[in-house]
Amino acid sequence: SSQIYPIHLPRETRTRRALLICNIEFEHLSWRNGAEVDVAGMTKLLEGLGYMVDVHCNLTSQGMAAVMKDFAGRKEHCTSDSTFLVFMSHGVRAGLCGTKSRDETTDILSLDTIYETFNNKCCRALLGKPKVVIIQSCRGRNVGSVLVSDSADPALPASSSAQAVPAGLEDDAIFEVHLESDFATLHSSTPDTVSWRSSATGSLFIQHLIEEFRNHACNSDLQEIFRKTQHSFGKFPRQLPAQERTTMLRKFYFFPGH
Repeated sequence: SSQIYPIHLPRETRTRRALLICNIEFEHLSWRNGAEVDVAGMTKLLEGLGYMVDVHCNLTSQGMAAVMKDFAGRKEHCTSDSTFLVFMSHGVRAGLCGTKSRDETTDILSLDTIYETFNNKCCRALLGKPKVVIIQSCRGRNVGSVLVSDSADPALPASSSAQAVPAGLEDDAIFEVHLESDFATLHSSTPDTVSWRSSATGSLFIQHLIEEFRNHACNSDLQEIFRKTQHSFGKFPRQLPAQERTTMLRKFYFFPGH
């Protein structure tokens, strides 16, 4: 189907690769005790989905950027159908903290760097292929819950319709594609709010995500698994995972035909 991302190669010759970056030990910030459980759980999950996982721990923002650049250039992407990019660290609204971070402005990896490194200009081997971004980090200091009453909210203004492209236009481009497409991103929390982690069992978001993948990857597409993960937080109002900057053009099934 044209609505589903194709998987052309059999599993035996497919070279799926995933990148996992996890910062646990910091020079100036508290250590993220329990994050090693997240690394083990995500590695096992991704290997079960057919990915060879490159794991890197305790990097500065420059180190994270360098690792991403090297990973984007791996030749295995040419014979792969997708990739996972998993990031776990302390975080702020603008990005992820490196191991030398002191505050919201020092040693921060901008989220834009992720998309710029793997967009269709810089990573041609993944052109048209799903790039799944998982980000476990705080995005601020606010608690994600609020007390509400039963009063009616004011009506929201109607959204403006998308601008139509005039018919009959042509250009002389030999080959033109979207600069950024085929990303699916799930953050552990909404903007400006914290994410929760146990020093014994790891991050709540990673626990829920792994469970939903294990239960539903056999018959659900990626974004439905994301939705199920979000739904699993329905009774925990302090945190809600958020899909953002998602540019998937088709549905992505890990086991199509099953």
